[in-house]
Amino acid sequence: MTTLRSTPVAVLSGTLQVPSDKSITHRALLLAAVSDRVVTVESPLDSADTGATLSAVEACRVPVEGHLGGRVEIRGRGLRGLLPSPAIDCMNAGTLMRLLPGLLVGSRADHVILDGDDSLRRRPMGRIATPLRRMGAAVFTSPGGLPPLVVSGGVPLRGMRHDLEVASAQVKSCILLAGLFADGETWVSEPVTSRDHTERMLAAAGVPVMYADGAVGVRGPVEGLSLPDLRVPGDFSSAAFHLVAGALLGDPEVRLTGVNLNPLRTGLLEVMRRMGVAVQVTVGPDVAGEPCGEIVVRRTDHVNATEIAPEEVPSMIDELPLVGLLAAVARGTTTVRGAQELRVKESDRIIALVRALRGMGVQAEELPDGFSVTGGTHIPGGSMDAGHDHRFAMLGAIAGLASRDGVIVAGFEAAAVSYPGFAADLRALGAGV
Repeated sequence: MTTLRSTPVAVLSGTLQVPSDKSITHRALLLAAVSDRVVTVESPLDSADTGATLSAVEACRVPVEGHLGGRVEIRGRGLRGLLPSPAIDCMNAGTLMRLLPGLLVGSRADHVILDGDDSLRRRPMGRIATPLRRMGAAVFTSPGGLPPLVVSGGVPLRGMRHDLEVASAQVKSCILLAGLFADGETWVSEPVTSRDHTERMLAAAGVPVMYADGAVGVRGPVEGLSLPDLRVPGDFSSAAFHLVAGALLGDPEVRLTGVNLNPLRTGLLEVMRRMGVAVQVTVGPDVAGEPCGEIVVRRTDHVNATEIAPEEVPSMIDELPLVGLLAAVARGTTTVRGAQELRVKESDRIIALVRALRGMGVQAEELPDGFSVTGGTHIPGGSMDAGHDHRFAMLGAIAGLASRDGVIVAGFEAAAVSYPGFAADLRALGAGV
């Protein structure tokens, strides 16, 4: 286990190109694998999670050349051409375990076992197994709807409508991918629209994506798809750590370039503005069908508390712990509701956040569907355990920079799941980590 001692700094300043988008990398690798052509993916994220997806693609006998972080050339086997190994290790990649079954149900393989590490084995998979079974697929989970999953292909599927009780881009994506093989229309509705990377990429690959009455759908069976070559833009969720660091310490500014600005991902920006943070966004040309641009953030001496409503949660689900960190120095009490999805991430992020903030001397309370944080003039400091969750490893590092006494982060190696170069980028801004 790696322990990081994050010590206070006076200011942070500089320009960064954040790592490529993890969500888009996962989807690009998977859709390239079932394309009718050779697809070149430029700048796919090099991380443990995306490495698991690339390994899974190779385990489906898809020829791959190149490497993550540079250029990967994938010789697609066609929509029904995957030949998966009997067992595929998803490691800690929840996106992989939830999206891949949507493609495997259309393959010719029987009894493919999808498994992962201890953290992934605690994440609910009944949320994809149940709708896939409704469509006629042969998908089985372990007791309690948990991994490992067993998926068989070659079973006739029927299109149908699925009304999700909780908005989830991963669940929605899995169902839409299965809909490519189903007879008739497959529709997915959500209480609030979640991120739409899969829909955008399917459309780019030539699949007619339908929208009606707040739902999204595809009509199957689709004969094939042709994903164009693409370059993966910068990950907003990775940028978010530097945005909050800039709000606390940026002087004269922290500038982030080439960031994905998909409006279904950037809810944190509006919340930061509402809390009084000076954030400037410049939108540039689209990258891979996604809006991208530059974000500049400067230190804010007076941060105001706010309330996050349930309808705001899907656009910032991964950034909500950072809202809690920003709330630690805000005037008043910040409350987040409607965020029960945080309980089924790499960790129970509601419990983990409250525990981490209390370990730093911050007043925080757990709510059934969120949390509340009462701010002070500073973060005292202390220690925390990342709990094998990459986002908490990075949150602890940011907290230490803005604290009075520093923060010791146990399990910092988890940051490599999505951002292996995180500590180096912090040092480039002037941090002593």
